[in-house]
Amino acid sequence: MKTRIDSPQRDRWALLRFAIIGPLLAAPPAPGELAPALEALAARTWRHPLTGEPVQFGFSTLERWYYTVRAAVNPVITLRNRLRSNVGQFPSLTPLVIETLTIQYREHPGWTAQLHYDNLKAALQGQDVTLPSYPTIRRYLKAHGLFRQSRPKRATAGAIAARDRLERLEVRSYEVEHTAALWHLDFHHGSRKVLTRAGTWETPMLLGIIDDHSRLLCHLQWYLDETAESLIHGLCQAIMKRGRPRALMTDNGAAMVAEETTNGLAMLGVLHQTTLPYSPHQNGKQECFWGQIEGRLLPMLEGEEGLTLGALNRATQAWVEREYHRSRHSEIGTTPLARYLEGPNVARECPSVTELSRAFRIEVQRRQRRSDGTVSLDGKRFEIPARYRTLPEVTLRYARWDLIQIDLVEPRTGTVLCPIHPLDKSAHADGARRALAPAPDLSPLPASGMAPLLRQLLAEYAATGSPSLYLPKEETR
Repeated sequence: MKTRIDSPQRDRWALLRFAIIGPLLAAPPAPGELAPALEALAARTWRHPLTGEPVQFGFSTLERWYYTVRAAVNPVITLRNRLRSNVGQFPSLTPLVIETLTIQYREHPGWTAQLHYDNLKAALQGQDVTLPSYPTIRRYLKAHGLFRQSRPKRATAGAIAARDRLERLEVRSYEVEHTAALWHLDFHHGSRKVLTRAGTWETPMLLGIIDDHSRLLCHLQWYLDETAESLIHGLCQAIMKRGRPRALMTDNGAAMVAEETTNGLAMLGVLHQTTLPYSPHQNGKQECFWGQIEGRLLPMLEGEEGLTLGALNRATQAWVEREYHRSRHSEIGTTPLARYLEGPNVARECPSVTELSRAFRIEVQRRQRRSDGTVSLDGKRFEIPARYRTLPEVTLRYARWDLIQIDLVEPRTGTVLCPIHPLDKSAHADGARRALAPAPDLSPLPASGMAPLLRQLLAEYAATGSPSLYLPKEETR
C-alpha cells in the first residue's frame, strides 16, 4: 500500500478554497442567485487545512475568492496564499540593532541565540531604540547564516584558518570516475585494547587504505604504533595486492608527511595529496568506514578475552573479505568488490618487492673520514669501498628504521653505486688488507731548482730596466 504524501501548506489552503468555490464555477448561479449561494457557503462549517478544527469564512471573503478565480486559467494556483511584500526582511530591526548584533556575533561566534539576545538588550539599554523579540532575533540569525560555531579545541592558526575556510567555501561530496585513481589512507585509534607478549595492554592503531571509486579496502591492518615504518609496511602490501594508484590522499600526520613516505610516493609516480589541517571531512570516506569498525567488527569480539594483535588482524581480514567487500554499499548501490571489478581501472603494475621496499627511503650526505674510509650514520660507522676513497662527501640512501639496506648513490643522477655495510673491527684484526687498485705514481720527488712562477717574475722584473729598489750591504763575515 502506498504511503499518502501530504500536500504542502500552500496547496492545502488553495485546495480548500477551490473546494468551496469550485461548485459555483462548475454551475454558475443565475443572475441574482450569487449572493444567496455565497451566504449559504458562509453559513457552513469547514475543516481547517492545518489544524483540522472547524472554521467558517465570511461572505466578503468568499466573494473575493469567487471573482479572483472566475477568469483565472489555473484557479488552484490563484487561490494560494500570497507572499508578503516584505518577506525575508526584518522591518522591526533598525540599522543600529543589526550593526550591534553583527559586531557582537563576529566577536563571539560561539554564543547561543539567547545569549546574543540578552547581551544585545544590555548593550542597547538607555538608547532610543525598540528591541524586537527574541524569536525575531533568532530568525534573523538563521536567515543570514549566523549560526553558532563550535570553539576549536586548540585555537591555533591552522584551526582558525580551517574554520574560516569552511565558512567561506561550500562543502560538496565527490567521487573519482576510475578505480585506483585515488586512494584514501588514515590511521584509527581502536577502542579495544590488545594483550602483547610483554604482558601489557596496548591500544592498537588500524591502518586503512580505501579506494575512492569502489570503496574497496585495498589493505587493512592493526599496528601498535602510528609510525612511518608501519604506514609503509601496510602501503606496500596494498600496492602488491591492488597495483599502484594514481593519487593518495592522507592527512598531515607525522607518518604521512615523513620524508620516507613522500620520497617513496614520488619514486613510484603516485601523487600525494594532503588534506587541510583540522579538516577531516575532506577524507570523509575513510572517517565513515571507521564507524563500521567500531559498530560492527569490534562488538563481535567483546567476548574474546586476552585478544592479541594477531587474532585481531585475522578477524579483521576475515570480516573485510567475507562481509564488507560482499555487502551492498548504500552510496554506490552495489558491493565494493563488484564495483572494483566492473569499473574502469587505471592502476599500474606493482614493481618488484625489492624495488618497492627500496623506494621508501631518504638521502643524506656524510663526510668520509680519510683515515679509514668510513662514515657515521645514526651513531654507527659504515665502510665506504676503497674505490670511492677520494670522495670527500658521499650520498647515502636508507630508511631510518632499517640500517641493513644502505646504498651509496651518485648524487647527480640518483644511480645506486653499491651497498655499504657496518664497520667490522674484529674482521680487520688479523692484519690482512686488500690491495688498492693501481693508481698513478704520486710518490714525493726532490725539488728541482727555482719554481717556474718565481723565474717568470724575475724575468719580467729585469725586462723593465728599473734599478734595484734596495741597497745591498757588503757582508764582512
